[in-house]
Amino acid sequence: MVFITKFARIGVQAARQLRATPLATAQWRSFHITSMLDKERRYTDKHEWVELLDATKAVVGISNYAQEALGDVVFAQLPEPGTELKQDDECGALESVKAASEVYSPVSGKVTEKNAQVEDTPALVNSSCYDKGWLFKVDLKSPTEYEKLMTEEQYSAFVKSSAEH
Repeated sequence: MVFITKFARIGVQAARQLRATPLATAQWRSFHITSMLDKERRYTDKHEWVELLDATKAVVGISNYAQEALGDVVFAQLPEPGTELKQDDECGALESVKAASEVYSPVSGKVTEKNAQVEDTPALVNSSCYDKGWLFKVDLKSPTEYEKLMTEEQYSAFVKSSAEH
């Protein structure tokens, strides 16, 4: 019991010291804000998504709706690193056993990385379209383009209304 009380006091004292240190507090706040930034995906009406990695970098993929509509993806052609893209540029293709679909860039910027695993194993798009099945990363030219894309709620409503027509 005495050990637990001393440990609790040490924990409280350490927390007070940490809060009193401006650098440590600033680092924690910075990490916290960054971790919140990269969690919101935005969507296009062509079913691509983009998620911020930081204020100037993003990752792009296709939505779950798109991968379900395509079926089993068997081929992926992705943009090469260094490629300059404008919003809505055709920049790649996905082929499945039942259809082929172009990939469009949801934002303007320079491709910094393509997901070579998707080119080697295109089925990753089906099994993990938001995680391992991302398509490419881009340095954003205009972060405001991201803000104008559909939120998850807006995209869900868009897909629902499209299915009804």
